[in-house]
Amino acid sequence: MTFLYFNKYILLSVLLAWQVEAADAASNEQAHEHNHDVHEKHDVQTKPEQHTEEHEEHEEHEEHEEHEEHEEHEEHEEHEEHEEHEEHEEHGGVSLSGEQVAMADIHLDTLEPLSLSESVYAPGEIKANGYQSYIVSPRVSSVVVKRHAALGEQVKQDQPLVSLFSEDMITAQSELQTAAVEWQRIRKLGQAAVGEKRYVAARNDYQAASRRLQAFGLSLKIINEIAETPDYPLGEYTLVAQAAGVVMTDDFNQGQQIAPGQALMLVSDESQLWVEARLPAHNDLHLAAGHTASVVVGDIAATATVTQESHTIDPVSRTRTVRLNLNNEAHKFHSGMFADVYFSGPQASRVLAVQESALMRDADGDWQLFVVDEDGELVPRVVQLGNRYGKWQQISGVEANVRYVSRGAFFVASEIAKGGFDPHNH
Repeated sequence: MTFLYFNKYILLSVLLAWQVEAADAASNEQAHEHNHDVHEKHDVQTKPEQHTEEHEEHEEHEEHEEHEEHEEHEEHEEHEEHEEHEEHEEHGGVSLSGEQVAMADIHLDTLEPLSLSESVYAPGEIKANGYQSYIVSPRVSSVVVKRHAALGEQVKQDQPLVSLFSEDMITAQSELQTAAVEWQRIRKLGQAAVGEKRYVAARNDYQAASRRLQAFGLSLKIINEIAETPDYPLGEYTLVAQAAGVVMTDDFNQGQQIAPGQALMLVSDESQLWVEARLPAHNDLHLAAGHTASVVVGDIAATATVTQESHTIDPVSRTRTVRLNLNNEAHKFHSGMFADVYFSGPQASRVLAVQESALMRDADGDWQLFVVDEDGELVPRVVQLGNRYGKWQQISGVEANVRYVSRGAFFVASEIAKGGFDPHNH
């Protein structure tokens, strides 16, 4: 009994010890798993921090490299610009030989202050001088038989222009011949033989027939020829030039029926032409007779004299007309040409100005003037334009008393362009 009790006690002790060991083992395993989880969490939190630090170090390295490259690029650009600037300074002008100057017809002048009158511009048109022009037209219904002058032909006074035929002319010419025969007979007999009344009547009939033909456009020379030629071809007559001039128009054909007063030709003396300039209605510039103006057509310029100034405003164009007389003995101008008219306005003193032929545009569209520098080279200087004074253009941006190219600027510009010079130092 005692033995059984003792064995039972031993068995319980062993079982209790085993439970304690199992509990310790479970506790150690839980502690180990907890430490493992904490370690993983720590790794998870630590890795992003390490990655961020590495990324920041990488960006700082790239920025440093870009900064160094940018500085090197800027230094390279500055070096290139410096070299280009030195090249520009080395090729800032051009020296021309005497042969080149003569070949290109280059002229040099000194830029000095001038006293000039401000120019007032007006568009104009050249027209035939109405006081030295006339229209060739029949006075009776006629048919064109033959033309004797063509468009643009220079004709002399009494030169035949066109021959026509008219039934009304037959009657007038036959009446002239009858009156001429009667007048010649009465005149031979004398007033004492035929009586004063008959003598005066015969004379008046002849003069009336002659005047009628003059009214039809025939000259005295032709009328006398008709009167003295019994077999003169009745009905035919020829219109002649009343004065020397140029045939400006001839709008007709041979065989054409022409009504009385219809224009066949316009003959005008082109040695004196009219220029009709149109000033804006608000322009109060007073232009008295005798006032001069510059008339420019293309590359041709001349001086014209004011003869008339209109005091009415055109209702359509809202302009007033100023008529000028233009001497055209050299026949450089013709009717129908459009012109630029420059009237002299208020006068200004000490103005730096050059003629337009001295100015050229550069690559940027700015105006430039070629001047002589201290080394004797021709270099461009950018200038600003001011008022215009006829053929003179006011400029600024250069000093007075410098020598400049007044003619041949295009040749100088082409020579400088070969060296690649830029006055802006771009």
